[in-house]
Amino acid sequence: MSAQQSPVYNRLKMAAVDSAFFLIQEMGITFSRYRNYLALIGLIYCSKLGCAVTSRLYEALKVHVVARLWKADLKKYGQWALVTGCTDGIGREYARQLASRGLNIILLSRNQAKLQATASELERDYQVQTHIIVVDLSQGREVYASIAEQLGNKEIGILVNNAGVMYDQPSRFCNVPEKKLIESVNINMMAVVMLTYIVLPQMLQRKRGIVINLSSISGFYPLPLMAVYSASKVFVDWFSMALDVEYRSQGIIVQSLIPSYVSTNLVRFSNFLSKPSFIVPDAKRFVSSALDTITYSKRTTGFWSHGLQYWAMEHTPQWVWNINSNLMFRAIDSSKEKKF
Repeated sequence: MSAQQSPVYNRLKMAAVDSAFFLIQEMGITFSRYRNYLALIGLIYCSKLGCAVTSRLYEALKVHVVARLWKADLKKYGQWALVTGCTDGIGREYARQLASRGLNIILLSRNQAKLQATASELERDYQVQTHIIVVDLSQGREVYASIAEQLGNKEIGILVNNAGVMYDQPSRFCNVPEKKLIESVNINMMAVVMLTYIVLPQMLQRKRGIVINLSSISGFYPLPLMAVYSASKVFVDWFSMALDVEYRSQGIIVQSLIPSYVSTNLVRFSNFLSKPSFIVPDAKRFVSSALDTITYSKRTTGFWSHGLQYWAMEHTPQWVWNINSNLMFRAIDSSKEKKF
């Protein structure tokens, strides 16, 4: 008789089976004690998730549907709008579309010929007044006394801090020219602070005004190969949100605009980004959408597909984002010499 057929072996086998059933029964009893607690935790999580999804859907409908149907009267905030970086891309479209709503436009940029051409275009197309200020914001603090003097006592109801610079192409930090780094600090950050500092007091006197600051979705996570640009946009975003809390009770709206890529000269390093699409809108489509969000949202991407991108980033771990950004820039960089 083999060992496996012996009575002792069979008794041990039955005992093992009985022990397993007994263990499972004991585990079931123990689990049942906590079943209600686990069910409560699950209910709380599902409720939280449901509330989050409902809130996002409501926000999306309000910003991208309701806002397009019921447009705010922007003239009530003041007779003039000041737009920086206004001769190309997003800034130029803000100037045009604000003029189309009846506001006079102050154009601030460094290229006099382009400023004059844009001013003439606005006066011809929309029968509004214009005022140009030729200034190079990359020069730092010494330019702001002159700007304040040239603005005079104009009733500025809307300030659009749009001027910004990006790397000529994706690059590691030490490969970026020093001049470009200084420009990034002076234009992307200092200009936003100082122009707000100049214009905001007269808005406060009237207890109404709108400040639109162009941040970027690239500030959601650190953006390798665009380190200074990404950091500067975080600054703008946080500055805007803090300023809104400080002055909302005094009739001031401060909007942080956090778009993804828009097909402008800033992304000319990439053939893909330079071609308008539903993912990368051109400046006209983007501004048409973003301008309608004023009074509906204090912090928005401004465009529906950018909102979807932002939602995806919220659910992406940072380490995945870091890898993805490196791969993405390698794929879309069309410059002859890749600096990474």
